[in-house]
Amino acid sequence: MTRVLILGGTTEASALAAALAEREIEAVLSYAGRVASPRSQPVPVRVGGFGGIAGLERYLRETAVTHLVDATHPFAATMSAHAIAAAKAAGIALAALTRAPWAPRGGDRWHRVPDLAAAVASLEGPPRRVMLALGRRNVEAFAPSPSTAICCASWTPPPKRRPCRITTS
Repeated sequence: MTRVLILGGTTEASALAAALAEREIEAVLSYAGRVASPRSQPVPVRVGGFGGIAGLERYLRETAVTHLVDATHPFAATMSAHAIAAAKAAGIALAALTRAPWAPRGGDRWHRVPDLAAAVASLEGPPRRVMLALGRRNVEAFAPSPSTAICCASWTPPPKRRPCRITTS
């Protein structure tokens, strides 16, 4: 019997859950718990962490998962690393669904920086409008730039005290 655990939180994870449900393949979609009200899914959903690599491995064994799919958000590097280690330890198949990175297009003005601190520092100077593509958990670091209009794409808005305009998607 095939039993799939999808580490989700992305459009790709939801599409996979729908495809598996349509084919009547047993699956569970797991969310980290970052979104207060995840949308309804056609497969059972679990919310919350596993307790690191050992916890994920234990879950895989206890629930007889045969296939693990990492369809997490690109910012979920720790979870992806845990998935690799836990799948190997449990001796089960692992697949990763990844999306193509954003690419500059005509008229864009991208400023690549090596890390979060460099991104914050790059906003010093005259006010401007900035689109952050880094996930809502790191928006707080940009609070010292109140004269800069910051737009952050996020499923769940950060707390209202943050001095930025938030666009949810």
